[in-house]
Amino acid sequence: MTDQRRLVLIALSFIAFISLGLPDGLLGVAWPTMRAGFDQPLDALGLLLVSTTAGYMVSSFFSGVISRRLGIGRLLAFSCAATGLSLLGFTIVPFWWMVIAIGTVIGIGAGAIDAGLNTYVATHHSERLMQWLHASFGIGITLGPLIMTFGLNATETWRTGYWIVGSAQVALGVGFFLTARLWETPATDTSSQTPEPTLTDDAGHVTATQSDATTSNPAEASLPASLRTLPVWYSMGLFFAYTGLELTLGLWAYSLLTESRGVSAASAGLWVGVYWGMFTLGRMVAGVFANRLGHHRLVLGSLCLALAGSLLLGWNPVNGLGLIAIGLIGFAFAPIFPGMVSGTRQRVGAAHVSNTMGMQIAAAGIGAASLPALAGVLADRYSLEVIPWFLTVFVLILSTLYLMSRR
Repeated sequence: MTDQRRLVLIALSFIAFISLGLPDGLLGVAWPTMRAGFDQPLDALGLLLVSTTAGYMVSSFFSGVISRRLGIGRLLAFSCAATGLSLLGFTIVPFWWMVIAIGTVIGIGAGAIDAGLNTYVATHHSERLMQWLHASFGIGITLGPLIMTFGLNATETWRTGYWIVGSAQVALGVGFFLTARLWETPATDTSSQTPEPTLTDDAGHVTATQSDATTSNPAEASLPASLRTLPVWYSMGLFFAYTGLELTLGLWAYSLLTESRGVSAASAGLWVGVYWGMFTLGRMVAGVFANRLGHHRLVLGSLCLALAGSLLLGWNPVNGLGLIAIGLIGFAFAPIFPGMVSGTRQRVGAAHVSNTMGMQIAAAGIGAASLPALAGVLADRYSLEVIPWFLTVFVLILSTLYLMSRR
């Protein structure tokens, strides 16, 4: 692969992950006015999350088969186009059940992009590039609340934000279709690349080159054997809890600030953007220090910082400190997902890595739907002020699971 072509494919991968984050960033800010327009209760968001997750899990499960038939370029093209058209569909349907149905299509597109690109980058590029790929998702999910806030302020309707992002997604789909041929040749020629990436232990010491790891893999365990392995279930629990936490605050921070703490809509939208902005910054910083600290120290420190931030958000002695806590939590959450991915082999053993990777992503999708939905049910029954304490409890659960998985 030539340097120029390699850089083009990396740039396209980053753009695709930015587009993947945009819709997630829209929903939290749009929800208060969106649910009012459809005359839905506060916890109706859970049903939309379930439908989106169902589509996500189906497409991610079959993404390997589809990408082999279509090629990664065409897979990205069709997925981006389907997601964009679905987002535009949100703005024209008159009934809530139609929004739920469209959410499934959005999930299908997102799952295909997520699984396809993660597999591609993990196969052909270094771990550092994987960190930056996930930072690109952070850029998209940071821009989403800002776009929606702009649309609400400019036109007083949530539909404007979805029109902007939906149109951009369709344009990206066209762009990926036009460049689909660039992905056809496997990236096996490493003559023009930088020195071979290495695998490191918790202290960042080199233990093996990536080719050493891939050529010396033991026989892979069967799926039933992996399902009978306790560390595999620990890993699934980790990703279930983490992804649910990340999206719980992202989706409910705007409602908490505007409906419970008296923050103006414009300021609340900005602080949701700060949450995702600090999340993106955290992944960029983690990419710089990951090899030096090792993924275990990085994850452990992030969990401690996230616990401090969630306690500060719940305490909220003055609104200013509560707002700062939102950014602090975003920064703390950032390195956890990539760090836990890097530690999969140590948790489950080499024979179970392949099976566990897929099951972790599936568990993450379930957590992304169920924990924000549960938080919404509790907020509707009691108060939106339950959200920070909900975060605190699940950060403690995540920390306990992580320490148990290390044993």
